[in-house]
Amino acid sequence: MKKDNKENNIVNFPAKLSDGEREVEAILFAAAEPLDTDTIESKLSKKINTVKILEKLQTIYSTRGINLVCISNKWSFRTAKNLSNLMSQQKSVEKKLSKAAIETLAIIVYHQPVTRAEIEEIRGVAFGTNTLEILMELNWVKPQGRKDIPGKPIQYGTTDDFLSHFNLEKLSDLPTVDELGTAGLIDSTNVDASIFGTGKFYKEKQEEKKENIYSNIDEMLSGTLNKNNEE
Repeated sequence: MKKDNKENNIVNFPAKLSDGEREVEAILFAAAEPLDTDTIESKLSKKINTVKILEKLQTIYSTRGINLVCISNKWSFRTAKNLSNLMSQQKSVEKKLSKAAIETLAIIVYHQPVTRAEIEEIRGVAFGTNTLEILMELNWVKPQGRKDIPGKPIQYGTTDDFLSHFNLEKLSDLPTVDELGTAGLIDSTNVDASIFGTGKFYKEKQEEKKENIYSNIDEMLSGTLNKNNEE
């Protein structure tokens, strides 16, 4: 006779949240935009370990229909990536980015902060004023100060909304020229790799390497001087 295993069908409910955890959850749920930890803490009834709570909530929500994500040090609830197609509106896109706008955005992404003149120099052609305006209307690009050269031209860079739209936590998550070539998106043999080696993107990529370029230059110069002395 088959034994009834109903008594072994145990349902595991999520652990009860503490008052502090519930407060953080409620604050994020009601927020109209992503919040940093300072803003969250300013709304709490008492001082708690906010970072630890955020990490716990992120784990709890990692397998649910909505996830707690951190983009550019700001926290928000978002639809799980594998369910985002269910949330799409049945509505046609009003306009597409022009080729000039796409190229301009790509240059800003990999060269930021970059001036208008520098963008035109890289593209090899001038572009209309509305190109930058379109990117700024989308809130993907914004002015980032002025370059310290005669005329002090405005420099442009990407925004947190750009990272959020493309599901990036930081600029260094962007593909390198080699990765783009491997994916077949560009012909890396015909692309100057130095184009991808400037600006904030490049600096973020180099942070983990801890390379001292000045010592390398000293070694090169020392080697050259020693060789000349021997001759």
